[in-house]
Amino acid sequence: MSIQPVPAFEPPYVMAVFSNTRTDDDSGYPETLARMKEIVGTNPGYLGYESARTPGGLGITVAYFRDHASLTAWREDLEHQAAMKQGRSDWYESHTLHVATVERSHGFVRNG
Repeated sequence: MSIQPVPAFEPPYVMAVFSNTRTDDDSGYPETLARMKEIVGTNPGYLGYESARTPGGLGITVAYFRDHASLTAWREDLEHQAAMKQGRSDWYESHTLHVATVERSHGFVRNG
């Protein structure tokens, strides 16, 4: 299976860019991350996400939503709110969230 970026969608749509640095505490993080992926996948406006971490420890996750209402529903999910609270207390040294409306989008996939 090859790794592919999230495909381009018909604009406008919304993206949330979550940049972070982690603490050394990993307790419960993998399980919570798996649960968050499960929950956000039930949001009808959720389009997908991409995530990477640099060797220096900077993590960036970009999540895509059809509209601001879908992103708001994700932000207001009670389990997500609990995970955000635990992230601030246990897992993250720092984080920043940027939200933007995508006005233009296109992609390319090499055939063969």
